Amino acid sequence: MKSDYCSLIEPIVTSARQAALFMSTLSSEQKNRVLEYLKDFLEKNKNVILEENAKDLIVGRNKQLSPALLDRLELNEKRIQGMIIGIDQVIALEDPVGEVLEDYAHPLGMKIRKSRVPLGVIGIIYESRPNVSIDCAILCLKSGNACVLRGGKEAFYSNKILIRLVQEALIKGGFPDTSVQLIPTTDREAMTVLLQQDSFIDCIIPRGGEGLIRYIAENSRIPVIKHYQGVCNAYIDEEVDWDMAKSVVINAKCQRPGVCNAIENILVHQSIASTMLPDLAKALQTNGVKLYGDERALSILQQQGIQCTIATDKEYLEEFLDLSLAVKVVDSLQEAVNFIHAFGSGHSDMILTNNAKTGENFLNQVDSATVYWNASTRFTDGFEFGLGAEIGISTDKIHARGPMGLRELTTYKYKVYGSGQIRPS
Repeated sequence: MKSDYCSLIEPIVTSARQAALFMSTLSSEQKNRVLEYLKDFLEKNKNVILEENAKDLIVGRNKQLSPALLDRLELNEKRIQGMIIGIDQVIALEDPVGEVLEDYAHPLGMKIRKSRVPLGVIGIIYESRPNVSIDCAILCLKSGNACVLRGGKEAFYSNKILIRLVQEALIKGGFPDTSVQLIPTTDREAMTVLLQQDSFIDCIIPRGGEGLIRYIAENSRIPVIKHYQGVCNAYIDEEVDWDMAKSVVINAKCQRPGVCNAIENILVHQSIASTMLPDLAKALQTNGVKLYGDERALSILQQQGIQCTIATDKEYLEEFLDLSLAVKVVDSLQEAVNFIHAFGSGHSDMILTNNAKTGENFLNQVDSATVYWNASTRFTDGFEFGLGAEIGISTDKIHARGPMGLRELTTYKYKVYGSGQIRPS
């Protein structure tokens, strides 16, 4: 039986396909001009954006969203300015479309050229954070793609105003406003219909909780680039600058606990655990963190009168997205690496050590999209990696991995230049 939402979705994806053909032919100057218009519209409409975001925050508080989720949802002048700065960065980036990846001279005289081209139409399904609307729109625009966005119900009003401003910038620049479209409902059935549009959409990028991403991966006929979870880990080695380690851990957990690059597990080498773990636990609890720990961590902390709950595999596998953290005492680097491979999600993991050999071994052995030595996992972000913004952080290994910027939104094709050659056999 055909869904009632087909009549809503099909015109959107059909027009997006037509827009993608137009977008693929544009020059960098044309695309950058529209981005400049968008900056101006965001600046001039700050108050309207904040008014619409306030509606979402009222709904979120009434639904008793957690403080971390409300933080993800909230826009303010600083965050709007961050969007504008992100646009500036994307404008400054080299346009990947048309980049020549390889040139090959065929023995019969043909020239074979491998060049970057846009993916085409990208579907992005996301939750909570309204700034994602702008990130996705500007990256798709600069990389020559059309996009169809389906935001979460938490940010419905914010997403509507932001995409309306994007479309006004597109129209002012002479682009079809169907280059960037927002599905005007958050009903899951509409999303399910969207996931069946493999004749019009080239890939789906989900951003949200594990449940949403698994649903999309299981129900999509379109290739999905995904990360299921951000279970990020920190390993504190026995040879470490303790003040540095404590500072990095506090930043990685407490700065914004509701984001996917915040750490959820800490592994501490057994030789320093009895002296350093209580100090770290006190600093974390001062910042409001609830601690879980294995038996060794629990014993050390309880002897110091520090509250800690026993951790099970459930806690070590949990993406808390709030001020909760699991701790484990380990005997070696190898045990830490094995733990990360068993309980981590392949997103971002870090080691804190002064030993160069140990640090390099960790970077080489841990099979995650981003690995750190003496730096916070909070840097796993397109803005911080110089991508201007990101359309998502992939824990897949095929096509894209880690923060996805302009180049990750392109593929390639072969252009063959001949002069009448025919294949002899």
